[in-house]
Formats: sequence, C-alpha cells, structure tokens
Amino acid sequence: MRLKTALRALVVACALVAAAGCRQEAGNTNAGGAASVKPTPSKKDAAALPENGFKAQISVADPPAKLRAGQKATLQVKVKNVSDAQWYARGGEVNTFPDNRFYIAAGDRWLKADGQTLVTNMDGRYGLQRDLKPGEEEDVPLQITAPKEPGDYVLEVDLIQEQVAWFSDKGSPTARVKVTVVR
Repeated sequence: MRLKTALRALVVACALVAAAGCRQEAGNTNAGGAASVKPTPSKKDAAALPENGFKAQISVADPPAKLRAGQKATLQVKVKNVSDAQWYARGGEVNTFPDNRFYIAAGDRWLKADGQTLVTNMDGRYGLQRDLKPGEEEDVPLQITAPKEPGDYVLEVDLIQEQVAWFSDKGSPTARVKVTVVR
C-alpha cells in the first residue's frame, strides 16, 4: 500500500513540475504582452519552380559558325529571368539533396540540320552562380562539344531545372545557332 501511495505522489509531483514549466514558458512575455519566444527564420527549401517560373530569355554572344568534329568551345550565354518568380540557383535557399536536384543550369542539345531530330541532350551544363529575381540576368560560360560526325547541325541552348524540366518543355523559347561541323 505504501508503494502505491508513493508512486501516486511521484506521478502527481511530476505533473505539477511539468505544468509549472509550461506556465512559466507561457507567462514569459515582453513589455508588449507578446510571448518572447523568437520564431525560427523561415528558409526556402529547394523545390520545383512554379509553372509560371519557367520563362527565360536566352542569347548566345558570338556563336561559332564552324567547329571541328569533337571540338570543345565555351559559349557566353546570357540568361534573363522573364518570369514573375525568383530563381534560386540551387533550387532554394537551402538544398539538402545529395545530387543536383532543383539546381538551375544552362545546357545545350545538338539537333540535326532539320532542327527537330535530337543528336544528344547530354552535352554541356553550367549552373547559375547566383539567384535571379524577375528581370535580372547573368552571363553563363557554357562549354559545348561538337558532334563527332561532320555535317550541319543546330545547337540549341536552354535552361533546365535539374530533374524537373527543360524550360522549353514549359513553353520558354531557346537560343538556336546553326553550326557546321568539319573534320
């Protein structure tokens, strides 16, 4: 019987201590009467852009007219955010993904001369170096590699949100350049 009474007393004591701690936290106010507990600053976690965020203006400065088969070249690509959404270079203020998921990058694809038939979409990529608010622009050095077979090609430069979508798949225009590849 004494053990039951002691256990009940212990349970009641623990409940009182817990309640007192809660009352002290709730009663902790500043002069304005509001609780002084400071909110944790919110962070924009990495995520896919909203549908209206996939709008870019892309141009290539001094594109090459000719390249040798397999030749590497670096293009100066100007990208401008013409959407009404902020582009986070890393997909958000915080990106805890171990891969490049949600990063925004300039990339290129090689198409046959008809401008429709894909040769490769796994050529160059270069991530934005800073976040871009609507109306802001950035120059991106994009390294490309010419196809191995000589011929006439279309080099298409686009933006991609990695593992989400190419901007052109959402209706944004690309920059296209005709390039002749020689031996």
